[in-house]
Amino acid sequence: MSLAAAPRRWVVGITGASGATYGVTLCRELLAAGIEVHLVVSEAGWRVLKEELGWDATKRADTLRRELEEGPGKLVHHPLGDIGAAIASGSFRCEGMVVVPCSMGTLAAIAHGTSDNLIARAADVTMKEGRPLLLVPRETPLNAIHLENMLKLARLGVRIVPAMPAFYQGPQTLQDAVRFLVGKVMDNMGIAHNLYIRWGESYED
Repeated sequence: MSLAAAPRRWVVGITGASGATYGVTLCRELLAAGIEVHLVVSEAGWRVLKEELGWDATKRADTLRRELEEGPGKLVHHPLGDIGAAIASGSFRCEGMVVVPCSMGTLAAIAHGTSDNLIARAADVTMKEGRPLLLVPRETPLNAIHLENMLKLARLGVRIVPAMPAFYQGPQTLQDAVRFLVGKVMDNMGIAHNLYIRWGESYED
């Protein structure tokens, strides 16, 4: 008996670090690419979405549908406390997980395997199943605990993609800088995109 092909799925976590627009832009790009996005937003993440983007954090499922549901992809929202969600199980088939932006608290929880909420649990499952896990930390300056946790995870094969936009592509707007960073994340996910000009290339190439 042949196994059915798994749908293109990625788990995305948005936490309480500044830079909610990174997570939102990534979700929109994945949905536009026809990918099924399983999204979890932390409590602090919802506060940042409200403070930075003006999102309504009271009717959360409705807000996500209104702001994100477009394109051929499918959006699946999982509440942070739903520790029995499908993405909490290793039998859930997906390509990997991204936490963007990733707060230092979430990074520490992942580094130490606490699995005390759905984001940390899904990340733990991603690691134990040997799937790609990408963390996009957004903090400055970094103390020794932050750096030690990142080093620990990097040694375990987790991709650390700091929210550090470059300027060689000549960004003209803040969104250009956001698109560059999201493009770098998608590069590490192995997903094609046209979000920024690569070094040595031009829009005409």
